Amino acid sequence: MFGFIAKIFVWWNDATPGTLLTLAMRGGSKVGEDEFGNRYFEEKGHTGPDGRKRRWVVYKGYADASKVSSDWHGWLHHTFDQPPTEAPLARKSFEMDHRPNLTGTVHAYRPEGSLVRAGNRQATSGDYEAWAPDET
Repeated sequence: MFGFIAKIFVWWNDATPGTLLTLAMRGGSKVGEDEFGNRYFEEKGHTGPDGRKRRWVVYKGYADASKVSSDWHGWLHHTFDQPPTEAPLARKSFEMDHRPNLTGTVHAYRPEGSLVRAGNRQATSGDYEAWAPDET
């Protein structure tokens, strides 16, 4: 019972009742899940003038599009036909693991000397001159 009530009033934590109803009505089948716990679905029938299947994501926790990695993003937007669970993208040696955008969170980058972190800011190079409106 509490789970149902939480779904109604804590909409930012998972799929809303409307999303769950859409999943049920459209007959979406689960295609996979990523390392963040996001679940990916594809419609069973064809929709739209292009005849492609509709694809969507149900986020785990707060809904933030930056939590979708590039391989799943490509699949969602029909760049790739096969989901990453079936045909993972080849990784280059220089690629880093995907991380969501942390701006606005406690984990955001805050250099020394910024408004929220004490210390002295890094010195600028000698080629910088401040603009003064009185000088021509």
